[in-house]
Amino acid sequence: MREGLVNVALGKVPADLAIKNGRLVNVNTCEIEDSVGVAVKGKRIALVGDVKHCIGENTVAIDAGRKYLVPGLLDAHVHIESSMVTVTQFARAVLPRGTTGVFIDPHEIANVLGMSGIRLMLDEGKDLPLKVFITLPSCVPSAPGLETTGAEIGPAEIAEGLKWGGVVGLAEVMNFPGVLMGDPKMHGEIEAALERRGAVEGHAPGLLGKELCAYIAAGVRSDHESFAREEAVEKLRLGMKLEVREGSTAKNLADLIKPILELKLDARHCLLATDDRHPEDLLKEGHMDHVLRRAVEEGVDPVRAIQMATINTAEHFRVDEDLGSISPGKLADILIVDDLQKFEIGAVITNGKLVAKNGRLLEELQTPSYPRFARETMNLRRVRPEDFAIAAPIKAGKVKVRVIGLIGGQIITEHEIAALDVEDGHIRPDIASDILKVAVVERHRATGNIGLGLVRGFGMQEGAIASSVGHDAHNITVVGVSDPEIAAGVNAVAKMGGGQVAVRGGKVLAKVELPIAGLMSNKPVESISAQLKRLHRAARDLKIRVKSPFMCLSFLPLAVVPKLRITDKGLVDVEDFRLVDLFLR
Repeated sequence: MREGLVNVALGKVPADLAIKNGRLVNVNTCEIEDSVGVAVKGKRIALVGDVKHCIGENTVAIDAGRKYLVPGLLDAHVHIESSMVTVTQFARAVLPRGTTGVFIDPHEIANVLGMSGIRLMLDEGKDLPLKVFITLPSCVPSAPGLETTGAEIGPAEIAEGLKWGGVVGLAEVMNFPGVLMGDPKMHGEIEAALERRGAVEGHAPGLLGKELCAYIAAGVRSDHESFAREEAVEKLRLGMKLEVREGSTAKNLADLIKPILELKLDARHCLLATDDRHPEDLLKEGHMDHVLRRAVEEGVDPVRAIQMATINTAEHFRVDEDLGSISPGKLADILIVDDLQKFEIGAVITNGKLVAKNGRLLEELQTPSYPRFARETMNLRRVRPEDFAIAAPIKAGKVKVRVIGLIGGQIITEHEIAALDVEDGHIRPDIASDILKVAVVERHRATGNIGLGLVRGFGMQEGAIASSVGHDAHNITVVGVSDPEIAAGVNAVAKMGGGQVAVRGGKVLAKVELPIAGLMSNKPVESISAQLKRLHRAARDLKIRVKSPFMCLSFLPLAVVPKLRITDKGLVDVEDFRLVDLFLR
């Protein structure tokens, strides 16, 4: 009942919480107001302005000391699984940093466990101080026919899931070729979301012109997968919400913000997002507070940057009746911030309760237990070195092959061509030229599928690295210098129920155990970060020179981002959306 809010605003009953002497960052009008207070009753804001008449004997009063009052920050698009921790542990890490709401795409766990995995994350988020909204994965599998996943989700499942409380739309529609070609599955899912007035999220890197218009006309209303200047401008001009991403792997903020500022475009349709955030980065740099700082560093006015992380996002997902600004009637998610440039957060209030102060969470969050079906997801036989031999079309000599080329700081890859030696009818990787074997081993359905290929860019000189985190199907991906090392890496991941390893001489140098769906741990972010540091030191011992090698490894099977990828079924030419032979005839 909102009668209590009315009575507090009128001074008939005292507020439960009152903040006075603040400088309000008003995202409704894009201004800063001096000497503003906020009165709260229960979870909601009753009054914004002079709060003297709202303070009673039992009111918790906070003097903001002329610091800034900022709405709680919202991440417009994030895969919590990519932080390698559960929803609860993620909340524990980001709440002190000022994130009070996230719009998650549980696409990763859905590819392993289907709708049951989505429900696990949704239910876990219900009782947290962090607001967790779900956008239902639209592409499970993301590359139909080109990979093997643990589950499939179609229009019927999407229609049912949209009835769940906390579900706000359809997640990134990665199969944009399917949308353009009239795929009934994709159009059925989009229509199901639109019928319930849910947001439809996009994923269309490089799409422009008539194809982009067709994609938007189908019902897609936003996109976080933009890389270039012309994409940012055209998508905004066509009415799309541009989700400006600054994550751990893909960092597009600088390239996308620059044309917006130069052309003086209205940024009210720009949202800030992380997409993927690595544990070490969460601890070292932060979450949405870091993205805000980056936007300001690139020249965005601080108040406009805050709009991009609050009201813009809330309006897009149609939750602005509750979130997005410090306004009467809305949930009391409020940050007290010392400085809008450095964005140092002194206090975090969610649902009218102080939950964090000076970077520390004030309440312990209960760690949930996960059911057996979520913890036993490695379904494959023990592999042998001979499983990774690549037979050539000739007995000896040289052959032309396709090579996946890494690009520093990006998740897109190059489609390279190289000439490699053949000995005894099998390919020899060229370590001197940094061309190594890469393999993807299917782990959901015991098919025995192993996709074999070549990759350039890791700089590895010995050993192997392997991971059950492999977007989007999350089979086991491995890169190594020899077949025995590659086999040892895969078997080590399978033995521990999922995770990441570095091996040398057949022995595990370091590991991160991710027993929940092979993607996440129930341990705190600090613990996983410490394990990752040891893992990265082990990777450096293998002479790997690429930054974030396990992030790079995890994106090699992402068969929806250009140009060349690998899945358990083989090499994928993403631009033609088809499997291609390793060898050029």
